[in-house]
Amino acid sequence: MNSYLFVIGLCVIIIVSFFTNILSRKTNIPSVLVLILMGIGLKQLLIYFNIDPDYYSSLEILGIVGLIMIVLEAALDLELTREKWPVIWKSFTVAALSLAFTSVALSFLLLAFKPDMQFIEALVYALPLSIMSSAIVIPSVANLGAYKKEFMIYEGTFSDILGIMVFYMIVENVDVEGIRQLSLVITGNLLLTLFISVTLSYVLLYIIQNIRGETKFFLFLSVLVLLYSVGKLFHLSSLIIILMFGLLLRNHKVLLFWKLEKWLKDERMETLFDQFKMITVETSFLVRTFFFVVFGMTLPLASLLSWHVWLISILFILVTYILRFGLLFIVERKEIMPQTFIAPRGLISILLFFAIPDSLRYEGFENGILFLVIIITSIIMAWALIAYRKQKGGDQKGGGAEPTSIESGIVPEMPEWIND
Repeated sequence: MNSYLFVIGLCVIIIVSFFTNILSRKTNIPSVLVLILMGIGLKQLLIYFNIDPDYYSSLEILGIVGLIMIVLEAALDLELTREKWPVIWKSFTVAALSLAFTSVALSFLLLAFKPDMQFIEALVYALPLSIMSSAIVIPSVANLGAYKKEFMIYEGTFSDILGIMVFYMIVENVDVEGIRQLSLVITGNLLLTLFISVTLSYVLLYIIQNIRGETKFFLFLSVLVLLYSVGKLFHLSSLIIILMFGLLLRNHKVLLFWKLEKWLKDERMETLFDQFKMITVETSFLVRTFFFVVFGMTLPLASLLSWHVWLISILFILVTYILRFGLLFIVERKEIMPQTFIAPRGLISILLFFAIPDSLRYEGFENGILFLVIIITSIIMAWALIAYRKQKGGDQKGGGAEPTSIESGIVPEMPEWIND
């Protein structure tokens, strides 16, 4: 392919992605749909010109960078304050229980259709399909009320982080025999990684605040990627390093103690946070754009013609929303619409799906299931948000929209031990 045509193609993809993001905010139609369809169209164009690039090597590289950027961006969005405790514990509870119940339920559903699968294989395929995509949720909930919007942002973020960590804990310890041995290995791994992560995060922030110059971000992004990759080679939960660094940078006023308050200057931390946040968002935008397009290019369209694929996908989605409705009803105990239908699958699902190791890969699983689940959950979310916005507009014309729980003062009191 001509190099100039290749560069033109990359620029066009970025420009289209930018405008689809704007369209998404105004219409609630997820930009992921446009990007995947663009990838499908590009694949047909390449077939026409007899060009066969290596998609999967691109996906693997984008996947590594994408996971790091998503966890870092999610950590920078998590504000840990006393005032936000009610929404934090509720959203975390829903995200954790939803991930656990949905992944187990989908695993048994897969086993019903694929009886020759092992449970661990079914679980590894079910986990990516049980994770809500914060990359789709966060830009889509801008028009919700303050409490609902905050709840969905926190839930999507927790779902991403928990889903990624659980997935890698399973695939990296699948050879460990016995529940007791497995629990010891995972616990030891977590404690060691947590200790290393906390220590490295404080050291990195101390160093970065004292570096003079304009080119700090990509230097330390390279350091974080290096630490992540080295940790992976030693089978550590490397994403905790990225998570702790982002949490500390975002919540330095809360997580600093003893002499650390003197060593890490508040003004410099605020400046670093602003810089990291801006460049992280921009980099994540690029990674998401190209990843969804490449995913569309790798999609086998023939699998979408199978009634078997459609049946499994629809059952997956029904189970997902039934469990989600029950959890929100129990935990929230108040108006849960349209949150029930905001459960899109997206970038994390694709990233983890392509990260399944060969030892756990099942040849009979059709990629079309992943595609349909992503597309249908995104469409359902768009429909729910559009319907909510119309209802809200109608309420305002009729005498004022119903106040959200946070606006009306209906916010759960904080536990006494928190107040103490």
